[in-house]
Amino acid sequence: MCSWTPLLESEATSAYSTGTIESKNMSLDQLYQQIILDHAKARHGSGLSETAAPEGASTGQSHQLNPVCGDEVTVRVAVEGDKVAQVSWDGAGCSISMASASVLSEMAEGMSVTELHSVIRSFREVLRSRGKIQADPEILGDAAAFEGVARYAARVKCAMISWVAAEDALNQTA
Repeated sequence: MCSWTPLLESEATSAYSTGTIESKNMSLDQLYQQIILDHAKARHGSGLSETAAPEGASTGQSHQLNPVCGDEVTVRVAVEGDKVAQVSWDGAGCSISMASASVLSEMAEGMSVTELHSVIRSFREVLRSRGKIQADPEILGDAAAFEGVARYAARVKCAMISWVAAEDALNQTA
């Protein structure tokens, strides 16, 4: 499994608990690292096997594996009408891949199918830019925290794996 940790846990916990997360002394990079750490722990949407899809929803499911580092994720997307009703997942991997799945799950629910496709395209564009394209938090929300990952080619797949799975699952609902 990937073993990259974006911020030492003790540093992040200290910054968060002392309130410096809101101070002007905390850099944007540190804030983004904290978001990744928080989502890696909280894992919003995790528990695919324990979570039933909404009744009557059209669902798609995709399993993705990164053979280079061993990250793997299964994502299920449930769509009702033109809205994403649920994104649930199970996975194992580094903090980047698990946090990315968590962010995706949290932000995707309630979006239109078209909007989610657009956000996935924007996320992919930022991550594949090698750091040349800045993430727009207005479009990507907490997913903008992964813009720094774009500078590390070996980590792009870690951040993208759940998004690729979600895109595949979303396409199955059409």
